[in-house]
Amino acid sequence: MEFKSPLLLWVGVAAGVMWVLDYWKVFLRAQLYFPEAQAVLPAWKKALRLALFLAGVAGWGYLSYALMQPRMPQKYSPNNIRVNDIVLCIDVSRSMLAEDIKPNRLEVAKERIRDFARMRPTDRISIVIFSEKVFTLLPLTTDPSLVDQVLAEISIGFLGSGTNIGDGLALSVARAVNSETKNKVIILLTDGVANVGTLTPLEAAAEAKKYGIKVYTIGLGTDEDAKIPMGNGIFGTQYQLIPGGSIDYKVLNEISEMTGGKFYPAKSAGALQEILDDIQKLEKTEIKVNQQIIYDELFYSYLLLGVSLIFGVEVSRRLFLRDVT
Repeated sequence: MEFKSPLLLWVGVAAGVMWVLDYWKVFLRAQLYFPEAQAVLPAWKKALRLALFLAGVAGWGYLSYALMQPRMPQKYSPNNIRVNDIVLCIDVSRSMLAEDIKPNRLEVAKERIRDFARMRPTDRISIVIFSEKVFTLLPLTTDPSLVDQVLAEISIGFLGSGTNIGDGLALSVARAVNSETKNKVIILLTDGVANVGTLTPLEAAAEAKKYGIKVYTIGLGTDEDAKIPMGNGIFGTQYQLIPGGSIDYKVLNEISEMTGGKFYPAKSAGALQEILDDIQKLEKTEIKVNQQIIYDELFYSYLLLGVSLIFGVEVSRRLFLRDVT
């Protein structure tokens, strides 16, 4: 047994107290009158008044109990929701600071991916980042605000130098394999070529294929030479120049073809937005979650009994006692 609104008990109690005070005319102003003959209340009326009072108190008790909305949990009802498991595998190597896409590749990627995640509030999303090392920044979660916060705080520098696409993809696969969701997706975003790591990108892609995980790959960056800020010098900000077109389009395309995903080159912020909009159309699947409880609502019977008693008392007062003006 549980109560949906236990504090409403005091509403019924307060109303019952007011009824008791009115019933015994506690606040009735004193009046001078001359009693008629046989004005003394007969014994049967005294007994009736007491009986009606007790019935009224019982009625208000049942009504107060009903206001708390007593109910008994019976069982869980499966509640189906349509979801994907999406692992965002994001390159955080130093080249992501290149300013060929303003303000730089990383900031554009973060902002567009945040928009993408906000549009999928029922999906479970995980975030894996990689440079020389790989790291799970966020396990699979359905908390949209947490996903947004973590994406906003992604930074560059603490995972070393290099582009470890293979191990980053393999870790993303590991994050997705234990899920019961049928549709598992990895979105791999990078701006470079794999140059470190234990697994090659294609070996990691083979693992994704083994578990039926689609990998959508995005190559972010223009074909022009780009500048990376290296710090401030006596002549202002110092830059390092990196050659344009340094993304391994061939390997990224092979990864997507192998896993049933799709490869996208993103050479501008607008192009990246269009790519994520396209991925947004992914087919959703259903999982069962036991979140809906079926209750046996008990307050109806108490409410009916309470109202019936109070109604009967008030009618009897007017018909037999005639003390209600």
